[in-house]
Amino acid sequence: MQIGHLQKDFLLSVEGLTVSFDGFKAVNNLSFYVDEDEIRVIIGPNGAGKTTVLDLICGKTKASSGSIQFRGKELTKLKENQIVQAGIGRKFQTPSIYDDLTVFENLEISYPRGRSVFGALTFNRDKAVRERVEEVAEMVFLADRLAMTADLLSHGQKQWLEIGMLLIQDPDLLMLDEPVAGMSVSERVKTAELLNRIIKGRSVLVIEHDMKFVEDIAHKVTVLHQGQVLAEGSMNAVKTNPKVIEVYLGH
Repeated sequence: MQIGHLQKDFLLSVEGLTVSFDGFKAVNNLSFYVDEDEIRVIIGPNGAGKTTVLDLICGKTKASSGSIQFRGKELTKLKENQIVQAGIGRKFQTPSIYDDLTVFENLEISYPRGRSVFGALTFNRDKAVRERVEEVAEMVFLADRLAMTADLLSHGQKQWLEIGMLLIQDPDLLMLDEPVAGMSVSERVKTAELLNRIIKGRSVLVIEHDMKFVEDIAHKVTVLHQGQVLAEGSMNAVKTNPKVIEVYLGH
């Protein structure tokens, strides 16, 4: 992609991103751009660098070189908590929820109270919290499970709860690593519905292997291979790309 791209304001601009582990370039001079209100899916064979890209964006791994700009702010210089505060939420492959707390408590604990200490002490704030928890629970299909402890949820419901715990923080970019792994077919369908619903006012970056799910959600697909972009475009364009078939879909 040409630098001419910079004329447009992207939500996320990754340019020339490289990270080496013991001389091995896990991500190699990678550039891609995510729009506002976009669901971008990153696919590719194991070892292509997909999870490393999310690690770099959220600050868990530091880049050797290159730039990650989010709403024009350079992320490579920021700590992980500063990146969260900038508006990026990340869900890992295994759900990190509090099993012994209820669904309501899991969502409540994730509510961003840090903006005003005084606000957190007032009763009105608690009403706001309750309303927000109920609103998010509705979004993630858990409205009737608020009083249930999280350990009693199905695998898919635990994944939704964790997405809800991120949504309650209202991030501008939500990053999900294989969100439908281990889900039933009906849970996958509902997860696609969920993602298509929550992108008003935010973007979602997803790593996924389930091609049917990718077709259901992706506005644009980026195919990684050996830490670089092999192809990019609509799911149909990517699916029929000979290079993609050879290194990934053909297996």
